[in-house]
Order: sequence, then C-alpha cells, then structure tokens
Amino acid sequence: MREIAESLLRQFTYNPEEPLLFSTSLFLFLFLGFTLCYYLLERKTTLRLLFVTLFSYYFYYKSSGHYFFLLAIVTASDYWLGSRLYAEQQGKSRKWLMKLMLTVSLLVDLGLLCYFKYTNFFGKMIADCIGSNFQPLDIFLPVGISFFTFQSLSYTIDIYRRQLKPVGSLLDYAFYVSFFPQLVAGPIVRARDFVPQIRRVPHVTSEMMGRGVYYIIAGIIKKCVISDYISLNFVDRIFDDPGLYSGVENLMGIYGYMLQIYCDFSGYSDMAIGIALLLGFHFPQNFDSPYVSTSVSEFWHRWHMSFSTWIRDYIYISMGGNRKGKVRTYVNLIVTMLIGGLWHGASLNFVAWGGMHGLALAAHKFLRTEVLHHDKHYYSHGLKRVGAMLLTFHFICFTFIFFRNTSFDKSMLMISQIFAHFHGSLLWGVLTGYKYVFLLMGLGYLSHFASYLWRDRMVRLFSWGGFVLQWLALVVAIYLVIQVKSSTIQPFIYFQF
Repeated sequence: MREIAESLLRQFTYNPEEPLLFSTSLFLFLFLGFTLCYYLLERKTTLRLLFVTLFSYYFYYKSSGHYFFLLAIVTASDYWLGSRLYAEQQGKSRKWLMKLMLTVSLLVDLGLLCYFKYTNFFGKMIADCIGSNFQPLDIFLPVGISFFTFQSLSYTIDIYRRQLKPVGSLLDYAFYVSFFPQLVAGPIVRARDFVPQIRRVPHVTSEMMGRGVYYIIAGIIKKCVISDYISLNFVDRIFDDPGLYSGVENLMGIYGYMLQIYCDFSGYSDMAIGIALLLGFHFPQNFDSPYVSTSVSEFWHRWHMSFSTWIRDYIYISMGGNRKGKVRTYVNLIVTMLIGGLWHGASLNFVAWGGMHGLALAAHKFLRTEVLHHDKHYYSHGLKRVGAMLLTFHFICFTFIFFRNTSFDKSMLMISQIFAHFHGSLLWGVLTGYKYVFLLMGLGYLSHFASYLWRDRMVRLFSWGGFVLQWLALVVAIYLVIQVKSSTIQPFIYFQF
C-alpha cells in the first residue's frame, strides 16, 4: 500500500525527466477529471476561474518545478502596472510616469527572460571580446518563459497605447497568463482577443466540439506518430554527425527535419487550440500550410503566425515600420528578424537564421515593389507559382540547417556534404533502408499540401457524428500512438525556446 502511495505521489510531483505533456497518459487522465470539474463549475464563474488557474499552475509546476514563481511574478507585476497605467490615463495622464511604468514592465519581463536565457550567451561573447575565460553559470531555462513573457508584455503595451482596458481582477489576469493549453509553447494569445472570453459562461457548440476533437487528433498524429518517429529513426542520426553520411542522406535529413519541426510545433498548437475549444475558448490559428508559400514574406504569414504578428506589432512597428522611408523600412525588417532569431535561442546560429530571413524579407519587398511593381495582393499562377514555391521551400530548408545544428561547423559540414559528396546513386538504398520513415514523410507532406481538401470535411464529420464518433476517433489515434511511440518521452521542440 505504501509503495502504491509513493508511486502515485511521484506521478503528481515534478520530475525533470517526465514533464507533463499533452501526449502523455498522465495528462489524458488528469484532463478527464479536470473537464468533469470544469463543467460542474460552469455557472460559478469565480470558482471556475480559480480552479482553472490552480490547475494551470500545477501544469506549469510539472514542467518547470518551483520556477512557477516566475509566472506569478510576471502576472502580479504586469497586472498592477497595467491598472496603474490605465488609472493615470484617466486622471492626470502624465506621459513621463506612463513611460516609466511601461519601462518597468519591460524591465521585469525582459529582465527575467534575458537572465535565464541569455546570461551565458552574452557572458561568453563579452569574455571572447576581452580575451577572458568564461565559465557558464548553471542556469536552468524555465519552460515557456519566452511565450508567457511576450504574452504578458502585450497586455501592458496595449494599455499604454490605449488599445485595451485592464482586466477587472488579478484572478482574471492570472487566468489569462497561465491558461494551460497555450502556456508553455503558444500560440501567443493577445489579451484583447482572450480577455473578453474569460467571464463568459462556457458554451461548446457541436461545431466547436467537432473542430476541437479534430485538432486534438491531428496534433497527436503530427507529434507522436510523424514527428517523433522520423526524428528518432532518421533525422537525429543525420544531424548528430553529418560527416558520416553522404550528401543525399544529409539532404533527406533536412527534408525530414522540415517536416519534423512543422509537425512537432503545429501539432502542439493544434492540441492547444483543440483543448481550448473543448473548454469554450477560441485561440488564433498558428500555422496555415507554410510550405505552400511562394515567398519568405508569405511564409511568415503562415508559420508561427501568433509570433510573427507579435514581432510585427510590437517590434517592427515600434521601430517605425515602413513610416520612416524605404531604407529604414528594410533596416527595420532585418533588425526585427535578428531579434526574432535571438528570441528562438541564445546562439549565433539563431541570429544567423533570423538575419537570413530578415535579408530575404527585405530583398523580396524590394523586388516586389521596386522591380516587379506588384502590390501585396499579387497572386502568381501555374508553373510560375510552383517554381516560386520550390525556391522558397529550399531557401527555408537552407536556413533551418543553421536553426537545427548546434554549431556553424556542423552546418557548413552538412552543406559541404550535399554539394561535394552528394552520391545520388545511393538514393534508392536510403529510401528502402528507411522505408517506414519515408512512408511517414510522404504522408506528412501530402497531408500538409492537401490539408484544405479534407480538414473541413473531417470537422463536419466529427460534428455530425457526435460524442460516440469523437471518442472512437480519439481512441484510434491513441492506439496509433501506442504502436509507434518510443519508450522515452519526446518533449516538444519549442519547449526549449
């Protein structure tokens, strides 16, 4: 009996080797109990908000241990600063004081983010510049800190810009910042979109239920069936030591990683959106078939959309956007993407990745407006469109080499293998040797490019089929996961950002 109690206790306490993920059996078990209590409190708004907030903090505790106090610090400081900002706007409206309060919000949120994420990065850079020996500090990066700090920052900035009124209570704000479906890996939900939904009585229509179940199933299959399998059985092997493999294997590894990171990240977003729908909340779409893009600009309208719109609204526009002349517009694009690259990780690889995207965005804008004279609504057709898609996709592939590798040396080695040691004759042997990997890759890319053909149909089917069909589909999806999952937990890639 004691052993059973200790085993049960271990399930509910923090273990860095076993974070609480949407794809784990523990979460599915907890979510069933959570949902029952949630709907029992349907019309008891304050109790329901308190219950969800406590569960969200427990969810974060299971991912980052005692670092949940950082979430509380960001929540309390921005709630108070937002309320004081708004009160000042309604009273004396002293600009210097409002700027001071916004600055404090920026310092608290970005200060925490910079300490945990960038201390060792900048410390090493400074040490290299002055010729000193730097010993990295033992700093644990809390899961999701990049997401909840950006989300909370948007709240105070929107109040400062007079685009938002503060929430009515600290509980409401804590509910918004900590809401568990999107807490650790997005999407980055703006307060202006989410706050109006907080105190509504949850009302889940049959269409919302069908769409929610579809997104959950799609996310589970993307993450646990496609992404994890091709990662463990092919992609990781190539990127761990690209020099051991031919150019054609390295190229296939890059194609595999492109699908892996899309399925991993969009899979999490899908599950977050689906879980939120089952609870009566709407999240913005975060991915929209990004690999059908015909330009880098279009890619960033389809990839991690909540992040790209965030840096557009709060970084690019804050620097002047396109209001300061053509040259300044191009500079603002490049600087914005450099910051976006650094947000993804404390490494020069990520800065290079962001810089390449910034240069590509500036080059595309110049070509579109100054050379071809196309407006932003221009749409190519036929072979021209196919060619643009292929060119854009392979540029994205090239930049993701630096995103995935841990050093420039590995990235350059991989590129060298592709161009100097390709050995195309090995392709058939690679395809047959990893037949299940490439079968899943084929299905993954096919579903990506054809998603519009069946997504809405599946939503209508789940909505029409009701509870029985929805749960039957979930059981089948979970069975598929059990058949292909590895023995170790595979965290979502964006947990480390």
